[in-house]
Amino acid sequence: MFSKYKKQAAAPAAPKPAAPASVAGAPPAQGVKAILRRPEQRAAASAAPQQDRDRKRKERLSEIKIELHRELLENLNLAALEKATESDLRNEIAAIASEVLQEKNIVLNREDRQQLNKELYDEVTGLGPLETLLKDDSVSDILVNGPQQIFIERGGKLELSDVTFKDERHLMRIIDKIVSAVGRRVDESNPYVDARLQDGSRFNAMVPPVAVDGSLVSIRKFKKDKLQIDDLVNFGAFTEEMAAYLQAAVSTRLNIIVSGGTGSGKTTTLNALSSFIDNAERILTIEDTAELQLQQTHVGRMESRPPNVEGKGEVSPRDCLKNALRMRPDRIIVGETRGAEVIDMLQAMNTGHDGSMTTIHANSARDGISRLENMIAMAGIEMPIKAVRSQIASAVNLIVQASRLQDGSRRMTSITEITGMEGDVISMQEIFRFQRVGLTPDNKILGHFTATGVRSHYSERFRLWGYDLPASIYEPTVMEAR
Repeated sequence: MFSKYKKQAAAPAAPKPAAPASVAGAPPAQGVKAILRRPEQRAAASAAPQQDRDRKRKERLSEIKIELHRELLENLNLAALEKATESDLRNEIAAIASEVLQEKNIVLNREDRQQLNKELYDEVTGLGPLETLLKDDSVSDILVNGPQQIFIERGGKLELSDVTFKDERHLMRIIDKIVSAVGRRVDESNPYVDARLQDGSRFNAMVPPVAVDGSLVSIRKFKKDKLQIDDLVNFGAFTEEMAAYLQAAVSTRLNIIVSGGTGSGKTTTLNALSSFIDNAERILTIEDTAELQLQQTHVGRMESRPPNVEGKGEVSPRDCLKNALRMRPDRIIVGETRGAEVIDMLQAMNTGHDGSMTTIHANSARDGISRLENMIAMAGIEMPIKAVRSQIASAVNLIVQASRLQDGSRRMTSITEITGMEGDVISMQEIFRFQRVGLTPDNKILGHFTATGVRSHYSERFRLWGYDLPASIYEPTVMEAR
């Protein structure tokens, strides 16, 4: 039955592994006074009980899949698979699975057999149990806490999935498959790694002994459909007036920093803002892991590189940025500024590369300025604080604050201009903000976007470049809470 993809010699099957144990949730505490508001109890760390019949069926299928996967690895000629078409490979896997099931006297119905063949194909060609989650467009993040616990994020909320790995060895094999594809490595001597999947999704892993209870994996999924400004407006991330202002800011080559916390949508915002850049401009991007999806035709992408096993060959973001300055860029976009490259980024913004953009981790515009100051200090540059702030004030024109609110929604909560120096302090003025007004019983944020009433410091610049924004967009608005 085995055909051209079978090895010449077959090895015996491995013993059956034990099925994973289920986790039961704990009941909420009782007897709390009525005046105290208890947090909503969510089944975050425990799987919901399933019917016994379905559970046993799933465990049995898992055992069979593990057996058949070992058979496939031992019998398939993996070198020949590279030239095989998808249909040929699926047929071959189905044929091998059918023969092994017959030899072991295992009977499956048609639905189970199709599901088994699909999972086996994912194991051989893809990322095993993760393939189903990666193909689910409603899943934005995949978080693996050891082989038996995989969380997913849908609509800004975390939930425990019913997907598991067989054991730590199975999980490590998938991790190695991902990182080796981009020329990186992860092991005991180098226990953490950043990489990207074939579709551009961001991947991070940390393995034992640093990860105590099994390897930790986080995947930020790459959206196939690039979000435009209109999409973000429709989603309620900001308003049309804010979009018109941002279009003027990007088109007139203001230097912009997108600030926010983890998962607040900084990269998505940066991608959307880049859509306002003219196609005639040369753009260079610098990232630790390539994520930006710029839609222009003249884009040069660079990615930093960690040191090799001998500790050599590292290419830092600062190295990329220094080299980018010699490549005649009109704009430089740094995926995230987090270290010594901040010096070169600010210098680039100050020396003829207007319209450059980057992101930083900060909770507000003022915090963002403090973070830039701290990064300069950590880079070992000894400068008077007034000189540092003067450099920042002359380089950065606009700070866009992105936030992830408690209900999981993402909003552009503030747009703040930097207008110069007043003594030793950087002067700033907020143009737009998100005004919260309350919370619904189901914990949804109520609020609206409004202008602050302050006219833009760059209004004359906008007018000279052909973006004469109406004065009405700067007027505070009173809107119904939504």
